[in-house]
Amino acid sequence: MRPSTPDPDAPLWRAAQVFRLVTVLYAVGSQSSTVDNYTRPTLSWMLIGVLVAWSVTSAVLLSREARLRRTVVVVDQIVAISLMAATRLVSDHDWYSNHQTMPTTLWVANSVISAAVLGGPLLGTGSALVMATVSAVVRDQINLDLWKDATAPVLVACGVAMGFATTTARRAHRQLEQAVRVAAATEERDRLARQVHDGVLQVLALVQRRGTELGGEAADLARLAREQEKALRQLISDQNTEVDRGGEAVDLTSLIRARSGGAATVSAPADPILLTRDRAEELAALTTAALSNVELHAGEGASAYILLEDLGDEIVLSLRDDGSGIAPGRLDEAREQGRMGVSKSIVGRAEWLGGTALLDSTVGEGTEWEIRIPKGETSDRDQRSDGRRRRHA
Repeated sequence: MRPSTPDPDAPLWRAAQVFRLVTVLYAVGSQSSTVDNYTRPTLSWMLIGVLVAWSVTSAVLLSREARLRRTVVVVDQIVAISLMAATRLVSDHDWYSNHQTMPTTLWVANSVISAAVLGGPLLGTGSALVMATVSAVVRDQINLDLWKDATAPVLVACGVAMGFATTTARRAHRQLEQAVRVAAATEERDRLARQVHDGVLQVLALVQRRGTELGGEAADLARLAREQEKALRQLISDQNTEVDRGGEAVDLTSLIRARSGGAATVSAPADPILLTRDRAEELAALTTAALSNVELHAGEGASAYILLEDLGDEIVLSLRDDGSGIAPGRLDEAREQGRMGVSKSIVGRAEWLGGTALLDSTVGEGTEWEIRIPKGETSDRDQRSDGRRRRHA
């Protein structure tokens, strides 16, 4: 589900080209009324023909071909300056120094408006000042009092107004897209929550109740069902309160709490730790892999602890357990045997995120992973730090 207008500038371009075609009519009318004062009327009509041809061509290209807009706007500036300069070729000094240039100020405003729509108020104002300066030079009116000539104020006003209109339209478009994404995500979460509640949670509750009644090995199934039910309910609760900015950022703390499913004690700052969704998902998957290793290898009764720290430009994720620890050489042996769980699921993910994974483990005293990743995307994957592992006998 997306906004109906994928290009936020399209309406502004269309409006600008309507203005362009209106100013063409004004320029042709002005030419008809002033041509008798020109020293070279035939040449002036030829130049007006260029003005009309370029106006129609640029109107079509700017309205329909988004990829050509930058080029068309540059050519627009050149054509406007050239036509203003050509005023000296078709009239004498007395005429062009006391009247507007041949293409008229209104038509020249099109180049300013195009620049403003393309680059905002700064580019629009810059184009306006250039056009006003060219007009003053061509008419030999550099020292003219500003208040006696409306050229500069009109052009600057057009550039500033259309530039701010462009930035406002783009901002509104982004906000609309974000609102649509949030609405779609909320609707999907609600749908999944209903399905989980009506199906999975009820089955888990039944398994938990029956396993407890039967006892024995079934009691272990009941315990697992209870843990999974708790994890699912926590996940649904976290999703309903999760900080979601239209898919741009999520709260890492909520995501890791949900993924840990009560299997670890999680300590984190009170404020949300916002990361892009793909980076947060990778860190959460890394956490799941580490907790899985605790369950499989740390020994019965081992407890796991997770500490999240936001250092501004870096996230530190510490995962510690009080289990049996990792014997020296055990990871190298597992790698040689083709078992790549740690190297791919933990170290590999940390490196993919542009960070490091440090392992500190002592036999009989547990294991601790320290994951450090930058908050932002890394621009060059080849410059990522190698995951380093410390092992102590």
